[in-house]
Amino acid sequence: MRDSEATCIEHLRERARRSVPRMFYDYVDAGSWSEATYRANARDLAALCFRQRVAVNIAGRHQGSTMAGRGVTMPVALAPVGFAGMVHGDGEILAARAAESFGVPFTLSTVSICSIEDVAAHTSVPFWFQLYIMKDRAFVESLVGRAKRAGCSALVLTLDLPMQGLRHKDLRNGLSAPPRLGLRSMIAMARRPRWCAAMLATRRRTFGNIVGHASGVEGTLSFADWVSKQFDPSVSWDDVRWLRGLWGGKLILKGIMDVEDARKAVEVGADVVVVSNHGGRQLDGAPSSISALPSIVEAVGDKLEIWLDGGITSGQDALKALALGARGTMIGRAFLYGLGAHGQAGVRRSLEIIQREMDLTMALCGMSRIDEIDRSMLTTRSLAALGVR
Repeated sequence: MRDSEATCIEHLRERARRSVPRMFYDYVDAGSWSEATYRANARDLAALCFRQRVAVNIAGRHQGSTMAGRGVTMPVALAPVGFAGMVHGDGEILAARAAESFGVPFTLSTVSICSIEDVAAHTSVPFWFQLYIMKDRAFVESLVGRAKRAGCSALVLTLDLPMQGLRHKDLRNGLSAPPRLGLRSMIAMARRPRWCAAMLATRRRTFGNIVGHASGVEGTLSFADWVSKQFDPSVSWDDVRWLRGLWGGKLILKGIMDVEDARKAVEVGADVVVVSNHGGRQLDGAPSSISALPSIVEAVGDKLEIWLDGGITSGQDALKALALGARGTMIGRAFLYGLGAHGQAGVRRSLEIIQREMDLTMALCGMSRIDEIDRSMLTTRSLAALGVR
């Protein structure tokens, strides 16, 4: 299947499953523990129903909006994803280029394969940089400085990973940092010739933001020892305040699932909070992102921007988040399926699919602009089932 033949994200997912080695595909398409929260993200979005409207003037529809002060073709940003450069060779560069050409933001992960400088050298529009607060605060400061020098226009601080959740598929597949390449995984890679060709064509096969930059980390073996010691369970809101002052620009806090935490985000001066359970990859048994969204919007929605991340694999999913008060959305798996399936063209196709679905759904619901969307777009019965008054 060519990228132009994919008419929904599921088509891209299936192609990616056949194109990407299992350990890297499972890294994308899995959750933690029993995967209950991973499944709940999609299930609760699917349970929301639209109100179909007729005889409404829907000429001149568009999905243009803003996110963190930036004009966007549609209110959908590419979320930060580690290992994206192992889903496809030069994956972060290709995804950033696709996002730039389409007119939506791209977020580079701290644990990306391509470095901040690599992505900046291959793009012309500022991207966002995602950060973890690690024990090595000097290295954190150096990352922030590199993001500033690269022209990054926002810092995305991920707060829901003080330690990694229990991800059974990654453990079985030997997916660590760096990956453990045993005979089984080498055979699996050899069965994916297109993936192998893309990886052989690039020099970027390690963690470009860390190796050669963090103290004592000069290769993959030293990286493994370093990263195992860098999760910092002592991170507090005082550290977020410190980072707020260090960065100075737009600050986006990702991983907010509780009203009390959302209020603290306002107190520390965040510009945006992302309601997110890390795609169901951290605390299994946590609520779905969409079910946590309404109470957070009600509590702090007039004080900062609120976005939703988790389970969004269609334009309809994105509209449901907007209807419940989100000002923007982030996608991870949806664009990674496209990346694994067809590289840069696949990422662009994933964005085209989502925008097309948004446009058609808006038309059939009698809406022409993003700023018209509110809870009236959804049926009261489905809202009640989610516990939304």
